[in-house]
This record gives sequence, structure tokens and C-alpha cells, in this order.
Amino acid sequence: METQLLHRGRLIDHIQLVVADLKASRTFYDAIFDALGVPIGGAGEDYFWIDELFVSTADSDAAQGKLTGRHHLAFQAIDRAMVDAFHKAGMAAGGTDHGGPGERPYHPGYYAAFLLDPDGNNIEAVYHGDHERSALSVEIRF
Repeated sequence: METQLLHRGRLIDHIQLVVADLKASRTFYDAIFDALGVPIGGAGEDYFWIDELFVSTADSDAAQGKLTGRHHLAFQAIDRAMVDAFHKAGMAAGGTDHGGPGERPYHPGYYAAFLLDPDGNNIEAVYHGDHERSALSVEIRF
């Protein structure tokens, strides 16, 4: 097995989305994760993964033949500019606006943008305002 590097501690451990059009989803997720500074982890004929997110077709062994959709995923951004870049990149890559960049009432400093991906999933990037982190993530190598 080749050495792999995973990051944990960014709010989400992992999520799988089963999508109707893998190519459209790959275009969308490549664009928004490039804007968020998260590289592609790997890909196969019927799937791809980016850190904690695994995206596959319904024909993938991992999907067990069922389409899903209408999920809400929130990804962390390091600042407001990254939230803005996420929204712009997602719109250019086939996403649909579901709430442009701006402050939200969830707590002081909550700055977010929302997009619908090609399968209608509600995808968010959020910056929680000024704060300190002990580390960006925990690295796991195997």
C-alpha cells in the first residue's frame, strides 16, 4: 500500500455523496476545493475523494446502487476572502447560488456562502471570524 496522508480535525471526518453525473461533480468540487486550498486525494472510474469527502456514482461498490442528494456540507475557510473565492469558483464550475458571501446570524463573525452542487446538495464555506487554532489539522500517515 502506498503511503497516504489524511488530515483530521477540520470539523468533518468524512462524508460520501452519491451523484448522478460524476464528471459534473468533479468539475464543481475541483473548483471549490482549489479555492479552499484542499488538493484532490485520489480518483477512480466511478469515484473521487478530497480529504474527508468521497464522491461516487450509484454504480460504485461503496454506494450500493442508491442515489442520494439534498445534503448540507459546510467546509471551513481560513478567512473571508477564501469564502468569496469558494463562491466565485463554484459558480463558474456549474454551481447554483444558494446564498452569496455575507455575515449570517448564527454567531458573531459567522461569514459564509452557500452553493447548490450539480445534484442539489447545499454546500457551504464558512469563516467563523477571528479566532486561534492550536493546529490547522492533525496529520495521519499510513
